[in-house]
Amino acid sequence: MKKIIQLAVVLAIAAASTGATAQGKFFTKTGTISFDADGAMKDVEEIKANSKTATCVVETSTGAMEWAILMKSFSFKNALMQEHFNENYVESSKYPKATFKGKLDDASAVKWTKDGSYPVAVSGKMTMHGVTKDVTTKGNITIKKGAPTVNCDFDLVLADYKIEIPSVVGKKVADVVKIKINAGLAPLKKK
Repeated sequence: MKKIIQLAVVLAIAAASTGATAQGKFFTKTGTISFDADGAMKDVEEIKANSKTATCVVETSTGAMEWAILMKSFSFKNALMQEHFNENYVESSKYPKATFKGKLDDASAVKWTKDGSYPVAVSGKMTMHGVTKDVTTKGNITIKKGAPTVNCDFDLVLADYKIEIPSVVGKKVADVVKIKINAGLAPLKKK
């Protein structure tokens, strides 16, 4: 009888901890965000960069999410290109980070405790280069062994964020930049 009671207690604790994750928060400090800004002139060096230090927090019960990335964390193959990106385009000393605050349009569509792939739509406000704009895009949340991964591709119009491309650069830099997000999330534990 004592072993049955111990087993029941263990199962109750396991169920409670699973429920806490399902109704809790997930986060990362190592999300990957990359962009491709190759313009119409394909014979020049590629204009691509990535960062593996994006932060994200997702509240599973409401679908609320927040993202942040330091602009200086983007890495380019060419150091001079990285310098121009930070000094001339995004002015990262003046505008050090980009943020997104929004939510899943249908948070109940994601079964946080069930392995699977869940298409999602996200709406919110993105702030970059001192400008805040409404953003709506589609993505995917994949749950594998209780761990969610967020994937999303979307286009960003540089002019919407008052990022100017000097005429001397011409068509080397795209007016519309392709953004890719990939972030594995872990349960956010209270300290």
